[in-house]
Amino acid sequence: MLNKMDDIHQLEQLDKQHFLHPTSSIEQQQTLGPAFIFKEGKGIYLSDVKGNVVIDGMSSLWNVNIGHGRLEIGEAAREQMAKLAYSSCFATFSNEPAIRLAAKLAKIAPGQLSAVFYTSGGSEANDTAYKLARHYWSIKGMPEKKKIISRTKSYHGVSVGATSATGLQPFREFSGSLAPDFLHVDQFDTDELRQLIIREGAESIAAFLAEPVQGAGGVHIPPENYFAEVRKICDEFHLLLITDEVITGFGRTGKWFGIEHYGVTPDMMCIAKGITSGYAQLGGVMISKEIHETFKQRSGGTFLHGFTYSGHATACAIALKNLEIIEREQLVSNAKVRGDELLAGLKQLKNESEIIENVRALGLMAAIEFKASKTTTPFSPQVVAEAAKRGLICRAVTFDGQDTVVIAPPLIIKKAEVEKVIQIIRETINA
Repeated sequence: MLNKMDDIHQLEQLDKQHFLHPTSSIEQQQTLGPAFIFKEGKGIYLSDVKGNVVIDGMSSLWNVNIGHGRLEIGEAAREQMAKLAYSSCFATFSNEPAIRLAAKLAKIAPGQLSAVFYTSGGSEANDTAYKLARHYWSIKGMPEKKKIISRTKSYHGVSVGATSATGLQPFREFSGSLAPDFLHVDQFDTDELRQLIIREGAESIAAFLAEPVQGAGGVHIPPENYFAEVRKICDEFHLLLITDEVITGFGRTGKWFGIEHYGVTPDMMCIAKGITSGYAQLGGVMISKEIHETFKQRSGGTFLHGFTYSGHATACAIALKNLEIIEREQLVSNAKVRGDELLAGLKQLKNESEIIENVRALGLMAAIEFKASKTTTPFSPQVVAEAAKRGLICRAVTFDGQDTVVIAPPLIIKKAEVEKVIQIIRETINA
């Protein structure tokens, strides 16, 4: 156990020397070291090697839906590893957890989504969806249908395809080179979508891609009839509708999947994160019965797409136990109830504060948008830094001129803990 300052200092130095952090400021890491070195998680709380205890107000990366430290998950992993930790699913090889999870997903997924292609995470799921959409049209005799339309303020991952689909410009600028055949429209403008399809030619477009609620882009909730109109446009012009449920899936919004709020069924659905609550790396793409039947009837030879860990036995066993916990503890409905309480508390904060422009939430995805600053420095990073000192992890979104703090605690959060989150935010803003 690390309990000496020299041990902690050594870890900090090793971190700076050898660990290139994802989506982090290298300058900050090299100057200040790691912000936290976490050693333990329990429920909605994380503790670090220095003895600090904080509320995980982001479910780490929107994904620890059932909370930290669930021994049942560890036991499920141990049991599966003792029998079969991993075996390849290439060449039609299979394993029981992957099969049973696929059947479970088909049962809880909306509409006619009935089959799953497994990946290791959300970026892989997105890239897979684009490839499957293009393959679908190709084997139907329309190989020219390959363009993917996505939206501004969207986030779909960091692999080359997913980065190209992402609507947040800094992510697209990072590598300086993008994949071809990706287009973007205004996040909620269906007229612009229609005009883009007409201008480009529907015969060249494979799919329209959208998050039911935009997560990393700032928790943007669509207008009431937005997705109904999108579905209508996709049907009219023969485009596949792909929903990215990597963040919004598995109870986060108060329903199993975010798209269920809008009475619309997609043709494909990207999933990850909450499928295992972060206890193992797993993602996937769910496809409709019609697409699956088309693949079965027309996709000849070897289906040349696959990852080493597609259908990973231990990850799938963990996912099955995770879904069992979500159902048994009624965490989907808890997300709705606690989300309503969180939104009510944020609305009260807005009434108390002159610097809050807007608050919004759907289930346990929430955002506080600050008024335009009179300086060039956004307010939200200051709020995030101060909140961490006071025991709450949240996240700043400053892309595209935004100044927003987003919050997404584990679905197990209790009423008193929601009130504690609100109080910390209140004290932080007042400070």
